[in-house]
Amino acid sequence: MISAFLIFNQKGEVLISRLYRTDFKRSIADVFRIQVVSNSDVRSPIITLGSTSFFHVRVNNIYVVAVTKTNANAALVFEYCYRFISITKSYFGKVDEESVKNNFVLIYELIDEINDFGYPQNSEIDTLKSYITTESVISSAHVAEESAKITVQATGATSWRRGDVKYKKNEAFVDVVETVNLSMSAKGTILRADVDGHIQMRAYLSGTPECKFGLNDKLVIDKNDRGAGGGDGVELDDCRFHQCVRLTEFDSDRTISFIPPDGEFELMRYRATSNVKLPLRIIATVNEIGTTQVSYTVAVKGNFGNKLSASDVVLRIPTPLNTTTVDCKVANGKAKYVPAENVVIWKIPRIQGGQECTFTASAELTSTTIRQVWARPPIDVDFQVLMFTASGLIVRFLKVFEKGNYHSIKWVRYLTKASGTYQIRF
Repeated sequence: MISAFLIFNQKGEVLISRLYRTDFKRSIADVFRIQVVSNSDVRSPIITLGSTSFFHVRVNNIYVVAVTKTNANAALVFEYCYRFISITKSYFGKVDEESVKNNFVLIYELIDEINDFGYPQNSEIDTLKSYITTESVISSAHVAEESAKITVQATGATSWRRGDVKYKKNEAFVDVVETVNLSMSAKGTILRADVDGHIQMRAYLSGTPECKFGLNDKLVIDKNDRGAGGGDGVELDDCRFHQCVRLTEFDSDRTISFIPPDGEFELMRYRATSNVKLPLRIIATVNEIGTTQVSYTVAVKGNFGNKLSASDVVLRIPTPLNTTTVDCKVANGKAKYVPAENVVIWKIPRIQGGQECTFTASAELTSTTIRQVWARPPIDVDFQVLMFTASGLIVRFLKVFEKGNYHSIKWVRYLTKASGTYQIRF
């Protein structure tokens, strides 16, 4: 599939290099350095020069690059690059130039294990950590026994889980996390409203348990089936599951059946573009008074039940470039003008459902010889709402079956948030 795998720093220096085939020489790194790293106009993650294609992902101050001369599956190549990044994060935290230099021996060991002759192999983090370890070396008395367990795990039906896992307290934690993306016009028309969600699970269960996970009764995945589920159903545009999920059962009755990996993993990722419930309603009235003053009135209301609350609410309200001072008045939270960013930052610790908070301000402007039209950037809103889902997705049940019939404790939590993706124009 791929002929070379490279990691560059932002200067174009090669940190990691692994060539899998003879159709490339090490000088291929110079091509990427000149054509991509040194060229600020390059924006596409795929660059094709002649018969050679460079797939690159930039993370912090390094480039992760896969090179091929064949017509490779682009989605598979990028999935491999992102999987490599997630594996290295699980080993040594932040992935940057310093961590790559400090752990280059470990990275070469990981690359050789998850890629064989350019083809991706086993990339399950739990399996890799069982025999590629940064901790002390296992004593020789246990090497043979551990090697046998690893072989069974890596080649068995459930390569993501060992069968001899034991816990004193058996627990399963499910987090449904959704990020709301909103773009609203000055007239209140919704230009874009969608949800990016994922279900994160932490399983601390003994043995090899069978888990069943049920979602909404009226859950529509295929667009052709919409209308059959009714207007109050939850419609998901696409879903992506962890490899442990049995997809046949999900297609038939919308239950997710799986044997979970040990520890934390992402069970499911999805998107929703219809019937999106907006957690916060923002009404902004901004008037320019002559050439020396701008008046603001911004109202924020919690659009959910009164038992719920939004926390860490931050509104970034733009001001003209020639603003000198801003007189802010708020009954809830604190508002402060930040001249370096040309915004007023209004922080509200908590908004209860149904509660309305109002911000009023008057901005004084300096007179300029040439009047420039104010572009009026949108208001950015950041927040978090616990036990609320913008898509309407809910977990109906979570059951754990194991031959030991032990008692297990299950926890489900919902979180809806926005960070730079909830914008209101005025």
